[in-house]
Amino acid sequence: MIDKLRSMAIFATVVDQGTFRAAAQHLNLAPSRISQTVSDLEKELGVTLLYRSTRQLSLTNEGRILHLKVGEMLKAAESGLDEINQMSSQLAGELKVSVPAFVTQTGLMSLFAEFIKSNPSITLTFNFSDHPRDLIKEGFDLGIRAGLLQDSELMSRSIGQTSRLLVASPDYVASKQVPTHPSDLEQWDWLHFSMRPEKIDMVSGGGETVTVNNRYRVEVDSAYALGEFAMLGLGLTALPGNLANRAFRQGDLVHVMPEWSISPLMFNAVWPDRSRRETITLNFIRFLASRSDHF
Repeated sequence: MIDKLRSMAIFATVVDQGTFRAAAQHLNLAPSRISQTVSDLEKELGVTLLYRSTRQLSLTNEGRILHLKVGEMLKAAESGLDEINQMSSQLAGELKVSVPAFVTQTGLMSLFAEFIKSNPSITLTFNFSDHPRDLIKEGFDLGIRAGLLQDSELMSRSIGQTSRLLVASPDYVASKQVPTHPSDLEQWDWLHFSMRPEKIDMVSGGGETVTVNNRYRVEVDSAYALGEFAMLGLGLTALPGNLANRAFRQGDLVHVMPEWSISPLMFNAVWPDRSRRETITLNFIRFLASRSDHF
């Protein structure tokens, strides 16, 4: 029976990960072993669970039924582990986390490292991508999101913020008249981050707020690409403070209108209401939120 349960768990991982290879990487097993395990399970049950093609896998009707039941079984097992974790002084288990790619240049990385060092029985898998991932569909326990949250059924908690600075290359700034008011910047070329609004609010030291419309010809979905295009002289953009300050030190970018500030970039943790690893997830979130001054 233990072997059958293990085979069922491997089958569920294949479905959740989308391919045999991805499941093999997730479980640290050979792809051939994963494929053979699923084939043996199908043979034992006398049904086909997965339709296989060169590009994708799809569930048969029997596969959908088994995947649903195995998912319930795994959640029940995780719930039991959560209860044990709550009674133990040491957390144990796995956590899969989605994080924006540019976070690698922020203080969050040192917080991740501190949590890992403090919890030697937890295994963390990080996926760094500036494109938001589907936490439920892709099997993530937790996501870190930057900026305003969209309406969602996910649970959320603010864990901190980082500054944003308006930047451009020295050559681009030199090619323009010195701006005396934020409205002057509407005539500049902007670089737009696709997941941010097309307007930006700038606040003076005296508290005046001015909304500036971004007139852009270049739009990207990567904070790194945003910075690279700015350094190449393509225009003006807002960057997270850590990325901007590094470029300032190297002389690749300059701070535009530093006497005016723009709103900071907020970080939120989001997670499914019924997290498979609730105890670890919530402890990780509380840890990050308690150290928000380290961002």
